Amino acid sequence: MEDFRGKEREKEEVYSKAVKAGKRTYFMDVKETKSGERYLTITESKRLFDENLNKFVYDKHKIFLYKEDFDNFVEGLQTVIRFIQTGEAPVEDTLSGDSFGTSGGFSAQDDMEFENLGK
Repeated sequence: MEDFRGKEREKEEVYSKAVKAGKRTYFMDVKETKSGERYLTITESKRLFDENLNKFVYDKHKIFLYKEDFDNFVEGLQTVIRFIQTGEAPVEDTLSGDSFGTSGGFSAQDDMEFENLGK
């Protein structure tokens, strides 16, 4: 049985960075498990007015990114940012044999419905 201090240690923040971007704030928190493994949580927070409660509330969305996924995540993010900035689609590696291509992303043929993820 794990004690209270063990649970706190599992989610201990070791570094944090907040980035304000318009109406949103992104919190990038490095956390550490009790075994010493570090991982990143990225939280998007947006302030909204809730008319039912008659006060401001924060709508938050969080992702967890583990170090074994950093390279693929950064590569995919850079590819998407380059596309947004230049409008040029990346050249897909057709020799790789996998449906994810070289960037670790999904091809247009992949039948993904993001609304159903996590359900």
